[in-house]
Amino acid sequence: MAQVLATLPEVAIKVDSFEELGLSPELVEALAADGIEQPTSIQKSVTPFVYRGNNVIIAAGPGSGVTMSWAAGLLNRLEILQEGKPRVLVLTPSRDRANDLAESMSSLASHVGQVVGALGSQWAQPEQATLLFSTPGDALASCNAHELVLESAEAIVLDQANQIDEFDGLEGVELILSYVGSATQRIVTSLPVTTTVADFCQRHLKRAISLPPEDTSVADGPKRGRLRFRITTEPREYEALTIVENVIASGTPHVLLYCRNDDRAADIGDYLTLHGYLSGAPGDTEVPVWLGVNPLEVRSAIAGNTHIPIISCDVPADVDNLDRRHGSSNQGFVVILPREIPHFRATARQAGYEVVPFPPETKKSAGPIAALHDSIRSVIEKEDIAPYLFTLESLFEEYDSAEVAAALALLSKRSTTTEVAASENIPTNVPAWAKLFVGVGTRDGLKPGDLLGAITGEANVSGDTVGRIDIKESHTLVEVHDSVAQDVIAALNGKTICERAVRADFDRPQRGGGGHRLDKPRSS
Repeated sequence: MAQVLATLPEVAIKVDSFEELGLSPELVEALAADGIEQPTSIQKSVTPFVYRGNNVIIAAGPGSGVTMSWAAGLLNRLEILQEGKPRVLVLTPSRDRANDLAESMSSLASHVGQVVGALGSQWAQPEQATLLFSTPGDALASCNAHELVLESAEAIVLDQANQIDEFDGLEGVELILSYVGSATQRIVTSLPVTTTVADFCQRHLKRAISLPPEDTSVADGPKRGRLRFRITTEPREYEALTIVENVIASGTPHVLLYCRNDDRAADIGDYLTLHGYLSGAPGDTEVPVWLGVNPLEVRSAIAGNTHIPIISCDVPADVDNLDRRHGSSNQGFVVILPREIPHFRATARQAGYEVVPFPPETKKSAGPIAALHDSIRSVIEKEDIAPYLFTLESLFEEYDSAEVAAALALLSKRSTTTEVAASENIPTNVPAWAKLFVGVGTRDGLKPGDLLGAITGEANVSGDTVGRIDIKESHTLVEVHDSVAQDVIAALNGKTICERAVRADFDRPQRGGGGHRLDKPRSS
């Protein structure tokens, strides 16, 4: 990746405020109203480059302040216009994520005269919002239906690109790019930056700046200690209370809770007091729970009190913040959201901390149950499960996480039983794909959107039945669901695309053989 992406040293690391990053007074005031007063390290690095209009690849995830790093920069330079067209399109992994981002950005955007909306959710006329949030599928369908016009878009953001690629692939994003201008600013966030995402950035983000500029992980560095984490959903107060209850019950007289700002500390303090755990300022010997925001001020206030259990009620934004909070204690706990897990693990690893779940594991079982536990442990320890935690996050709000895990274990058992009984081990819900040859290419001025529109319009099929479109000089290779391949061929043959009568057939190696079968659309 270092060979294809431009890197620059981090900037403005010593700044202490958003004013010093060059943001307008109106935007700084709006951030402060949302309790965001000091920029995180990723915001210090990214925001100036976004504000200047650079293409940027951000190797960071939720919990680091990554969303505000690009949002503040974009909002700072958008002029107030009356036309009802998107100025910024943000592509997200799911409709829930699109809706949540739109809601969280609404107040901030309104302070600077911008309007937000989200496709696929309950937003009035979202296509007229200046900041539009959407999944690639919803955006592509709206473009094909001529409801969404992106000709005025100044920036396109790919939020959590690795998550989008994991479940839908990046082919839809590439098709959307054909609807925006080549000069449109492009911003990609991803943690990790996978090979597929890096390849996408190499092809579609010219002269991009990669931030942070390099991997600062220290896998073999000194070990600083252990942090326990508890995964929850918003709000986090209940899980913080659970940890406080466990720690106080062990005989510890005081516990320190860190919060991201004073308003959040006051809310959690009220919640703990409601349940009988009085809270106050760090060092107050009259209360069991100490509430802190600024680690340097807290350390000064509790000087002489060592080994105080410390709870972070929000995930530390960076290595420095984590170490300043937890470096003085051998008992550390962090309450995190499912989508924050990649950031938390990466930050803890860089700081030299081992991370383990809280509470401790129960006694291991024997027999078939032990085998199930072992297989689950193996997946947790060796596989990247973060994308799947992300997709299940909305279920955690409806059901206890233990119920969700039990349901998945049952589904896994049923799936295994079905596979053993079946003569072919192919999931029935995964469509086969056929590769088609279409006799029109770059020399004819063909763009992906032209061919996609012809396929969906002439063959009357939905956009999600179309996969990878690979445009060559004299022809194009396109992947479609095998079930509609014959219909597409019949519909395109003899039709005029880009002022050229085209010929369509199965790609040469498969002609006469029913098409080229794939488990999913292939990415280059």
